[in-house]
Amino acid sequence: MKYMVEVVETNTGYSAHVPDLPGVFTVGDSLEEVETFIQEAIQLHLQGLEEDGISVPNPKTNVIWVEI
Repeated sequence: MKYMVEVVETNTGYSAHVPDLPGVFTVGDSLEEVETFIQEAIQLHLQGLEEDGISVPNPKTNVIWVEI
């Protein structure tokens, strides 16, 4: 399953969150670090949902790019 992750450059590094999984977010010093951290956060979140007997939500968020 693939989830859309929004990554934003900040003053101190990068932040990332997953719109389809509320509460799943992380920060990192580099793009590589934030990618690793968000993958771990998603895996832990989905594992917790399964352990609690909650169905894993299907991804619904899409991305489009608009050129101006």
